[in-house]
Amino acid sequence: MSYEMIALLMFASMMVMLMTGQRVFAAIGFVAVISALLMWGDGGSDMAFSAAMKLMKWYPLLTLPLFIYMGYMLSESGIAEDLYKMFHVWMGPLNGGLAIGTIGLMVVVSAMNGLSVAGMAIGASIAMPELLRRGYDKIMVTGVIQAGSSLGILVPPSVVMVLYSMIARQPVSKLWMAGVMPGLMMATLFVIYIVVRCRLQPEMGPALPAEERKVPWSEKVALLSAGILPLLIFFSMTGAFLLGYASLVESAAYGAAAATLAALFKKRLTRKVMDETLKKTLVISCMFMWIILAALCFGAVFDGLGAVRAIEGLFVDQLGLSPWQILIMMQLSYIIMGMFLDDTAMLVIVAPLFIPLVGALGFDLVWYGILYTITCQIAYMTPPFGYNLFLMRAMAPPEISLGDIYRSVIPFVIIMAAALIMIMVFPQIALWLPQTYFGK
Repeated sequence: MSYEMIALLMFASMMVMLMTGQRVFAAIGFVAVISALLMWGDGGSDMAFSAAMKLMKWYPLLTLPLFIYMGYMLSESGIAEDLYKMFHVWMGPLNGGLAIGTIGLMVVVSAMNGLSVAGMAIGASIAMPELLRRGYDKIMVTGVIQAGSSLGILVPPSVVMVLYSMIARQPVSKLWMAGVMPGLMMATLFVIYIVVRCRLQPEMGPALPAEERKVPWSEKVALLSAGILPLLIFFSMTGAFLLGYASLVESAAYGAAAATLAALFKKRLTRKVMDETLKKTLVISCMFMWIILAALCFGAVFDGLGAVRAIEGLFVDQLGLSPWQILIMMQLSYIIMGMFLDDTAMLVIVAPLFIPLVGALGFDLVWYGILYTITCQIAYMTPPFGYNLFLMRAMAPPEISLGDIYRSVIPFVIIMAAALIMIMVFPQIALWLPQTYFGK
């Protein structure tokens, strides 16, 4: 059997197992181990063991539970809710102001947690009831929450980018810095859309009533200080790492400790908060470790096959596709897979094939990491089977139908697609900051 056929058979077997409802790590790892045993006999069993040892020796992996812990501590202790109250008071007098504040809230919270799901959960539980009560259009509210949560994995410290850095063998600091400008650009485009839409149709996002705007300045300042606390934790943590004062793991430990001390300072560090935070951190961290282990094993088998060179020859030599055509095909495949899988699963399934191929075609792997992240978020929000669409349906109140959720994401998906094209055409949007910083 040819190497191309073996590679195709491995992918087909893995997709069949995923369609049966098996766990992602189980499907990937099982196919990798069985393929290794069939091709190389007893010696193939060493691949899974070597992957496990490689995972345990990867020191930066310690950042995952620390970042996840920090995000859950801030959300479970109610500090994230303080941030939303700040946005509520300061942005409420504007048409669409609370929607703009919701974008800001979820960008910060999702970035602290490193997962877009965390931002959506907080947005649906804290912001959505308030926005609906204030008369905001339910379709706009639903779209804002989904769009805002999608930005979380672009802004550092992103858990997904830590995983990508390991698989692509790229510095996580460069990936974090590469995500800053695209993330801010997309957030700005979302805000511009909300402002323009609510100016043209004020009923979509009414301003706060006049009587509710009369908040004493002392209360405004108090809310401002309460809302700034999580921002200080975030910027001091990432700043210490990017300026070279702390390593990646040390900055993650600082963020986790600072979040705990903030909860203690506000007298919210109860036994229940600690139990929920630790439980959720353990569940998510173990899930990531199993998926990474399976991905490393799968990638080792692919490297042994030489399948990447075979696929490159198929695309370039036999089909005659240009590097850009191949890149666009990869992005379209992410959108299709994103209808069924989350971003981590997509990364570990296609990373053994796509990432080496992107490097072989001459593209920058840091830049490609940003393209991957944005494309995944577009896929999450693309009907009919987008991952985020069904998460939102599970969290939304009964009066918001699945049809409302589908309609709500259309303008935001268009904006994200436009941003993706801009970054593809002008790579310096993502690469300028890391090149400037590390060039010095």
